[in-house]
Amino acid sequence: QVQLVESGGGSVQTGGSLRLSCAASGSILSTYSVGWFRQGPGKEREGVASIDRASGTNYEPSVKGRFTISIDNAKNTLYLQMNSLKPEDTAMYYCAADSRAWRGRISSAYIHWGQGTQVTVSS
Repeated sequence: QVQLVESGGGSVQTGGSLRLSCAASGSILSTYSVGWFRQGPGKEREGVASIDRASGTNYEPSVKGRFTISIDNAKNTLYLQMNSLKPEDTAMYYCAADSRAWRGRISSAYIHWGQGTQVTVSS
């Protein structure tokens, strides 16, 4: 059974940085589609960034150039480096994985989810 555990969230000021981690059970990250999603207060869950073996890396336009998604296969860990954070980045962040390709940043396309980690950016 696939298990995903996020960590690294916290509270920062505008312009700060955080690195989120998502530890996966087993060596799945090299073959699975993976992504980071977020859900802010009163908002729908949205895809922030994804790595898909068929379609490559994809970012939500508002985070492109500020966020970087990466995988360390030796550690079975997915990362989201977040720089130049803004108050609108405040949300619960989730990692997700799916064995199928072509998942992209569509949350309904993913089966396996972590429990989430909170990111709060103050002005």
